[in-house]
Amino acid sequence: MRRADAGNGKGMTRLGPALEIVKVENDAARSAASDTPAALLAPALAQQHPGCGAPRWERPLPGFTYAALDLGTNNCRLLIARPAAREAVPGGFKIIDSFSRIVRLGEGLSQSGRLGEAAIERTLDALAVCRDKMQARNVTRARLIATEACRAAQNGAQFIAKVRNTLGLELEIVDRETEAHLAAAGCASLADEAAESVLLFDIGGGSSEVIWLERAERADRTGLRDRIRFWVSLKLGVVTLAEKFGGFEVSDDVFETMVHYVTRELDGFIARVAERGRCDRFHLLGTSGTVTTIAGIFLNLVRYDRRRVDGLWMSNEEVNQTIEKLRRMNYRERAANGCIGPERADLVLAGCAILEAIRRAFPAERVRIADRGLREGILLQLMQADRGLGESGL
Repeated sequence: MRRADAGNGKGMTRLGPALEIVKVENDAARSAASDTPAALLAPALAQQHPGCGAPRWERPLPGFTYAALDLGTNNCRLLIARPAAREAVPGGFKIIDSFSRIVRLGEGLSQSGRLGEAAIERTLDALAVCRDKMQARNVTRARLIATEACRAAQNGAQFIAKVRNTLGLELEIVDRETEAHLAAAGCASLADEAAESVLLFDIGGGSSEVIWLERAERADRTGLRDRIRFWVSLKLGVVTLAEKFGGFEVSDDVFETMVHYVTRELDGFIARVAERGRCDRFHLLGTSGTVTTIAGIFLNLVRYDRRRVDGLWMSNEEVNQTIEKLRRMNYRERAANGCIGPERADLVLAGCAILEAIRRAFPAERVRIADRGLREGILLQLMQADRGLGESGL
């Protein structure tokens, strides 16, 4: 991949002066992304994200094109979108381009404490594709975030500087609370509105976020800030767990060891929510490659299809059977599966172990699958800010 030098290294110079990079200072303290209406994204997510019950547009956004980039421990993912027509999808947006590549930026980080040179080069190649896509789509507003790998690495700041100087992209390392709130903002609309409480989780490559959502107590207080009661960001994910315990061949004993390891990390959060109410509609809501893979396997998809996965309900027994099916596969079989592939075949069982720990701690008859999250949360945040809603609309 050709990577042109960014010249002076200030801002996104290769994308031209019309692009504004948004960096939110002290995001968690201001809860800038934590107040998104719970129904802002409707369950049926194809190319448009509807806005059921979303605030009305305060003003049109002519010519605005938005981008959200999420650079994690394992993946580099980009969404580019424009606000949907007011009469078609109020408060929503239409995806016009996307990109996702497994880069394993955090490969070996848990052992060395540093981002490796090979991982950095893979990531720079992926980011160059993202930059070119944003340029081709004439993006005018963007937020580009980096999460656990860059937070944890000794050379994380140097990597951010290298991205800036090489590609002209200004990455922002977000804190754990911001990451949790953005993930919730992007997918909380899939929660059952009749449920008294819902457990939302995002299993990442280097960290996993778990969030306790409750139904709004008042009809006029439906923002996410009023619904999130507790959250935790665990310093573990599919990459770190697979590197610690192995991911190519996972015996029953190793799998159980991983589950118990995650449970110990969850203990504090479990204690904090022990007295919270749960009605018969309580369910889990998961957003991650782990749960979308499980959904694809359950549906017997030859190739992964987001349209069939996003919003899918699975029963507890269906999840049990699918995890068992995955555990019976050897590495070659996992690598050959169209919903897993060779790049994730050594990680998926670690993800299943994290999910199993969550399910044992919070038994539920239903799990809902979300193929949406952080990037969608960012896009909603940017668009609502430009509609003049500020924090009140988020």
